[in-house]
Amino acid sequence: MSAAPDEVVAQRDRELSESPAVRELLGEARPQIVQFAEMLETDGELRGLIGPRELPRLWERHILNSAAVVQFVRDAPTIADVGSGAGLPGIVVAAMVPSATVTLIEPMERRCTWLAEVVEALGLENVVIKRGRAEEFHDAFEVAAVTSRAVAALDKLSRLSLPLVEVGGQMVVLKGQNVQQEIPKALKVIRRFKASEPEVLSAEVAAGVESTTVVRIRR
Repeated sequence: MSAAPDEVVAQRDRELSESPAVRELLGEARPQIVQFAEMLETDGELRGLIGPRELPRLWERHILNSAAVVQFVRDAPTIADVGSGAGLPGIVVAAMVPSATVTLIEPMERRCTWLAEVVEALGLENVVIKRGRAEEFHDAFEVAAVTSRAVAALDKLSRLSLPLVEVGGQMVVLKGQNVQQEIPKALKVIRRFKASEPEVLSAEVAAGVESTTVVRIRR
């Protein structure tokens, strides 16, 4: 009897996570990210942070998709992740960029509790968790880079994120392939903050991994 489709996908995903290309990509952060993936597979699903149908593609769709943003923020000393949720991409970024102080912004208490448990379990000493909506922190601090994933349309996301970006910094967000359709509506907001025109970039992650669409806006 042949394996069920989900089992085939899950096996491929496991093989991808152990591939030389992914090992090289994650480097010293790999043990922490493997542990994070394991937490998402178990407690993450039980607590409604990731859907069961997403588990067979956990590495390709979520972990490595999140890692795609790292190449753009690796040199940033301070990073904020808006709407961190389950920790994607914030936890992945924090593990892969230990030199940066990474602030995870999340309004829901149960998700903040989860993030705190993950940070403690992984021994991430460079993470600060702030419970609240991004706009609540607009006058509180600025960072060199702001990230996010699957939070909102680009116009709303720009209103939330750009006030947190210091002059000379950047907003780098993971988006779907249709993001070009969101840009015209977002331009008025972006120009209000005297930020650059959005760059839509195809971010290569590792061999065998589908490229990820990233939007970068410089302030």
